[in-house]
Amino acid sequence: MDRKRILYNLGMTTAEIRAKYLKFFIGKPRNHKEISPAPLVPENDPTTLFTSSGMQQLVPYLTGENHPEGKRLVDVQPSIRLQDIDEVGDNRHTTFFEMLGNWSLGDYFKAEQLPWVWEFFTKELGLDGNRLYVSCFEGNKEVPRDTESAKIWKKIRVPEDHIFFYGVKENWWSRSGPPNKMPVGEIGGPDSEIFYEFTQVKHDPKFGEKCHPNCECGRFLEIGNSVFIQYQKTKEGLKELSQKNVDFGGGLERIAAAMNDDPDVFKIDAFVLLIKKISSVTGKAYKRNETSMRIIADHMRAANMIIREGVEPSNKQQGYVLRRLIRRSALKVRDLKGKLVGGDLSLNFESDIAKVIEDEVGRFSISLEKGMKQIEKIDSVDSKKAFDLYQTYGFPFEVTQEIFADKGQKIDKDKFQKELEMHQEKSRSASAGKFKGGLADSSEATKKLHTVTHLLHAALRSILGDHVSQKGSNITSDRLRFDFSHKEKLNEDEIKKVEVLINKEIDKDLEVTSETMTLDEAKDAGALAFFGHKYDELVKVYSIGKFSKEVCGGPHVKRLSEIKGHVRINKEESVSSGVRRIYAVIEK
Repeated sequence: MDRKRILYNLGMTTAEIRAKYLKFFIGKPRNHKEISPAPLVPENDPTTLFTSSGMQQLVPYLTGENHPEGKRLVDVQPSIRLQDIDEVGDNRHTTFFEMLGNWSLGDYFKAEQLPWVWEFFTKELGLDGNRLYVSCFEGNKEVPRDTESAKIWKKIRVPEDHIFFYGVKENWWSRSGPPNKMPVGEIGGPDSEIFYEFTQVKHDPKFGEKCHPNCECGRFLEIGNSVFIQYQKTKEGLKELSQKNVDFGGGLERIAAAMNDDPDVFKIDAFVLLIKKISSVTGKAYKRNETSMRIIADHMRAANMIIREGVEPSNKQQGYVLRRLIRRSALKVRDLKGKLVGGDLSLNFESDIAKVIEDEVGRFSISLEKGMKQIEKIDSVDSKKAFDLYQTYGFPFEVTQEIFADKGQKIDKDKFQKELEMHQEKSRSASAGKFKGGLADSSEATKKLHTVTHLLHAALRSILGDHVSQKGSNITSDRLRFDFSHKEKLNEDEIKKVEVLINKEIDKDLEVTSETMTLDEAKDAGALAFFGHKYDELVKVYSIGKFSKEVCGGPHVKRLSEIKGHVRINKEESVSSGVRRIYAVIEK
């Protein structure tokens, strides 16, 4: 039995719930295929910083494109939702979370999905059906009331007073929101949610006379949502898709909270050891400092996952989010214990991750005390003063905003952004871009290592099989990190074979050539591409002799002799279910 469950009296650990979910949907008669989750940091998709849902990689297949694994899919997707950062501190919102997901791509629909989800929650997990409530779409001018789902719920003996109807705000899903916000071409549909009732939480009348599943008093917690993606927005309005799809998402952390029968998600196994360590570092009890400790635990858990993706703190893109998470946590630790020490936020993380955090805390701690003294002198804050705190002391806007919100003052974010843009325009001496494919820069060293990722990808497919596909990469001037789909740990013999094959090709001094073509032409030519990622209309295909052919946007060497060395694999490890990770270097 799991040690954490014994120590903290947990109903079921997240690992147990995750395993039960996958087994349930892979098993008969549901017969789903498990797919690898998308990378937490998307590649070749400039529209988003982090993967925020499991369906992000499946959009093309929801409109009719055939998925290579079939019509019934299941996975567990690590996700980050930036819009939830400001909500963190209550008992249910988290920045990083895992989403249990199953899909029907034009196969089964409501009649199968809803009973299966109910069976999973009540029989597999053992939740009390009397504590579960459901919601359905009440309908509007374009889409009828979802009486079909309500009838199915009644058929599986959900009491009528546990079935609620809501409008587009609560029971319609698309990536853009309600139908009137959906752009032409966007897909979406009505959904049916499941809620768990914490009967020990008393309704607060300030949220309304009567409590209901979407009441904000905290008595109910949404633990799953079945979306019926059957519509697409056109200029004339909504039209039905040629295929009806199911997209289910269930937050693992929230389900674990329901299993504990405790509305505080920070008491599940994913957080208990973090909270205990934070309590030890600060000398404060969780019970009297919930908000600050939740923020620290959440932000550091998210930071840990982001650093694992090869991201380092910076003032750009994912790096800025990471910096914001670490520095806000540092400020909360200081508030709790009165001072900040570099190792305070290392917690129980692996040494290489702890080092990134310690370095960032060290940089921030130097200016933190000076910045806080400066803040004490500010009677009335404005966007310019907020920018000065950012520029001089490294205070992220959101941290400054929170400090002054506690004093009852607001800062105009748009004006702050203008101050930042004016500063950037003045100081810009050269533009620095980020190459596609996870490159940190465009140096000769990274060009060599980026070319090696193509060789590594091809070698892995040759040794392990064609099921191998790239899931992510990160390249610095010193090493490459490569994520790929494969269920089992590579043994020493397999690693050696991969190394030998790569170095054999390098010794051949093959030419690296490129062609520009459409994505369909590239696929027809046998080029490897990321399923579900966004590409321009025309793509570049890089070939290394007959050994490798891939769609790619990053820089490469012209001949393999330019690599000037042989490849050695330093480390091979698991990233998540069905995804492995390799670290490799070039040795001269």
